[in-house]
Amino acid sequence: MEMGPFIAGIPKAELHIHIEGSLEPELMLELARRNGVILRYDSIAALKAAYRFGNLQDFLDLYYEGMRALLNEQDFYDLAMAYLRRAAAQNVRHAEIFFDPQGHTGRGVAFRTVIDGLWRALKDAERQFGMTTGLILCFLRHLDEADAERTLEEALPWRDRFVGVGLDSSEKGHPPSKFERVFARARGLGLQAVAHAGEEGPAEYVREALDLLKVARIDHGNRALEDEALTARLAREQIPLTVCPLSNLRLCVVPDMKAHPLKRMLKAGLMATLNSDDPAYFGGYMNENFTAVQQALDLGREEVATLARNGFRAAFCDAATKQRHLAVLDGFLRQA
Repeated sequence: MEMGPFIAGIPKAELHIHIEGSLEPELMLELARRNGVILRYDSIAALKAAYRFGNLQDFLDLYYEGMRALLNEQDFYDLAMAYLRRAAAQNVRHAEIFFDPQGHTGRGVAFRTVIDGLWRALKDAERQFGMTTGLILCFLRHLDEADAERTLEEALPWRDRFVGVGLDSSEKGHPPSKFERVFARARGLGLQAVAHAGEEGPAEYVREALDLLKVARIDHGNRALEDEALTARLAREQIPLTVCPLSNLRLCVVPDMKAHPLKRMLKAGLMATLNSDDPAYFGGYMNENFTAVQQALDLGREEVATLARNGFRAAFCDAATKQRHLAVLDGFLRQA
């Protein structure tokens, strides 16, 4: 089997996808019209012209602008179903989806509206596409910890609908230590913990996420490679890294895909996984990320298979579900 069909067909798990970051220009403008929201950009061409990002903050400014179109439960359902339909078509068999409630409640949209729309889409996708799914509630790190604590409190009536908490948004100047107490409370509720670290922030942020937030996975983690002791620890403890190549390229974390550290991560024994992050803004979903990094770094089939296997190994699903997905992956690899 040629590499293109191999990447397209291999079963995958996506562990780092911001559902608001899957808002394609066409849907964004459709929702804005439906809800009478006037955005800064009035056409698909104008929106796409704004997709030239110099850094993370450039992207976040557009990301929060796009959120303004999301107002009603049906909007969140349509958003999530559009992503899940694309993911299923790319053989994503398990998806753990980040959502940013503060980005909505801060605009006057009720938490219930957000989670009801997302939850209904996840359940429909499970029935229609045979996927398994999970929701991860992310705290916006540019806001204070008290705001995060209020958000967690507000989410408690729907505790059974999300599997973990995360930390995203502007990394620079907002270390994981800022959220130590709210993460401790979330873990006490039985929630898994993840955090963005080492994307634009230093390797020390990765260490803080591990030691203070006690995360089970690091989102991104690129700059951990700058610290030999930290890299050795990540390999020894098999802490998963949810790596996002096209995101790294579009946000200038790497100057060129050939400079991406993914192959070095694998050679160092790190449990790297491959993900799309904010695919509507960064130029591709799972297959596009796999293809871009495979071609740039000349990854072999065994390395691609390792990345897919790591995604299922790192997933927050029960052992039986995980084994079922891995068995499907093994079956594909035997036939490929």
